[in-house]
Amino acid sequence: MEDLHGFHFTAGYSEQSQSSVPVPPLTPTGENVISPVWIPVPEPPQLNRSCSSSLDAVSSEVGRVEEDEVSKTFRAKIASHPLFPNLLDAYINCQKVGASEDMVKLLDEIGGENSAGGVSQTSSALWGADPELDDFMETYCSLLVKYQSDLSRPFDEAIDFLNDMETQLNSICNDSALENVTDETNGSSEEDFSREEKEATECKKITEDRQLKDKLLRRYSGYISRLKHEFSKRKKKEKIPKEARQILISWWNIHFNWPYPTETDKIALAEWTGLDQKQINNWFINQRKRHWKAGLHGRPCMND
Repeated sequence: MEDLHGFHFTAGYSEQSQSSVPVPPLTPTGENVISPVWIPVPEPPQLNRSCSSSLDAVSSEVGRVEEDEVSKTFRAKIASHPLFPNLLDAYINCQKVGASEDMVKLLDEIGGENSAGGVSQTSSALWGADPELDDFMETYCSLLVKYQSDLSRPFDEAIDFLNDMETQLNSICNDSALENVTDETNGSSEEDFSREEKEATECKKITEDRQLKDKLLRRYSGYISRLKHEFSKRKKKEKIPKEARQILISWWNIHFNWPYPTETDKIALAEWTGLDQKQINNWFINQRKRHWKAGLHGRPCMND
C-alpha cells in the first residue's frame, strides 16, 4: 500500500513507531490530504538528545585520537633524544635500590643492552632542536640521580649497621671458642691432679669457713643474745576467729548503751567464743575506743 501511494517511512524510526503512524487518506484526485493530524512529527527532545550524544561521542573519539598522536610524538622525541640512555640508566639505578640479586642481574642486563645499543648518529643532531625538551631531559635525569641517592642512603646505613653487628658477634663467638679451646687444653692438666690434693683443698676451705663463723660468733654473740631475748618476749599477735568475733559483736549490739560486761558475762562469753578473759577484755577495750564518739555521730556499724 505504501509503494502504491508513494509514502515511505524514514529509517530513523523503530518498528513500533512505524506501525503506529496512520496513513493519510487520498483525495478523489489521488493526492494526500495534508492535515496536522496526519503529519508524523518526532519529539524534539529525543532528537536533540540523540544528536547531542552523537556529537559528544565523536568529540571524545577525536580528542582521544589527538591525545594518542601527541603522546606518541612526545615519546618518540624522548626516545630519540641524546640524553635518553642517561635517563634510562638513572631509572634502572633507582629500581636496583633494595632489589633482590635476581632483579639486580636482570636490570643490569637491560642496562647492558641499552649501553650496547648506544646513541644513534641522528640523535646527536637533535640536541638543541627543542630547547624545552633538552631542559626537561636534563632536569629529569638530575632528579632521578638525586632520588637514587636519597633511596640508597638508608639502605647503606642499614647495611653498615648490620655489618658492625656481624663483626661484633663474630668477635664474641671467636673469643668464646678460644676460651673453650683453652679450657679443653687445661682440662687435661687439671685431671692430672691427684684426689688427695683436691680433698686437701676442700678441707682447707671448710676450715677457713669454720674459723670465720667462730670469729663472727665471738664478736657479735652479745648482740645476738639480746636479739633472741627480745624476740622471745614478743608474741605474735593472734587474730580472733571470725565466729568468736561475731559473738562478741552480737553482745555489743545488744548492750550498746552500756557495753561493759560483768564478770559473769565475761565467763559466759569465754565459754561461747573459746577465748580467755584477757582476750575478751582487750577486745572490749579496743571496741570502746573505736566507738567512743557514738553519742555524737549516731550508732556506728558493728561490722567495721
